[in-house]
Amino acid sequence: MYKLIAIDMDGTLLNDNHEVPEDVKSTLDEAKRQGIKIVLCSGRPIGGMRNYIEALNLDEEGDFAIAYNGAFVQDTHTNDVVAQLSLGHDDLVKLHDISVELNSPMHFFDVNGLYTPNANISEYTVLESYLNKIPLAYRQVSDVPTDLSIPKIMFIDKPVNLNQTIEALPEHLNEQYTIVQSSPYFLEFVHPEASKGNAVKRLAEQLGIKQEEVMSIGDNGNDLSMIKYAGCGVAMGNAIPEVKEAADFVTLTNNESGVAYVIEKLALEPLKVL
Repeated sequence: MYKLIAIDMDGTLLNDNHEVPEDVKSTLDEAKRQGIKIVLCSGRPIGGMRNYIEALNLDEEGDFAIAYNGAFVQDTHTNDVVAQLSLGHDDLVKLHDISVELNSPMHFFDVNGLYTPNANISEYTVLESYLNKIPLAYRQVSDVPTDLSIPKIMFIDKPVNLNQTIEALPEHLNEQYTIVQSSPYFLEFVHPEASKGNAVKRLAEQLGIKQEEVMSIGDNGNDLSMIKYAGCGVAMGNAIPEVKEAADFVTLTNNESGVAYVIEKLALEPLKVL
């Protein structure tokens, strides 16, 4: 029996119109009624998850959400921060210098909004602001307070350019950050101990839930850690090959309500038998 199901949002929970299909909503409702804890686990900022959390009634007592690729865990009922792993001003300066050297646009977050040091604001930064419904501001690195807590820094660019940037990144950055590519045009840097897998693991342990009682569902590189950790790692039908290879089960695509299909098949049907 599964007691916690961690679900990625973009490309997983949401279809290509950024909507939660009705059958997915009803399946999540049923899972909650059966006592299964549903935890949205996204690379998005917590503000960009809020509307979905409320629409799915995942803001009741005992509900949690994981944001910024595992760097931020929140009790969505009380809004208390359960865990937070942030980057600092030195990280911002370092990564900004590298972005300039590699001619790769970048942006970064605090818990209130999205900022870019690029006067010529990237279309992908605008997209990030739009998708998450969070404010966007131009801010030079020299104007950023030195005590700012930064959950996530991102390099953003057209896929062909971003791939070149990834190949040119200094090797030592892999020891200093968790680096994941969450889409063809997003490369994300978070605290070295932050990952979706670590966040799901810590939350499960805090709740007294065993590893084999956890299911994780995702589609992209930033989901790999939680899929590998879970007792049942599930890849969407639209997942990248690396995720499918790591998964225990491959479900339907995000446009075919793959989340509903796998939860019904692997989590709810066994309960009906019991």
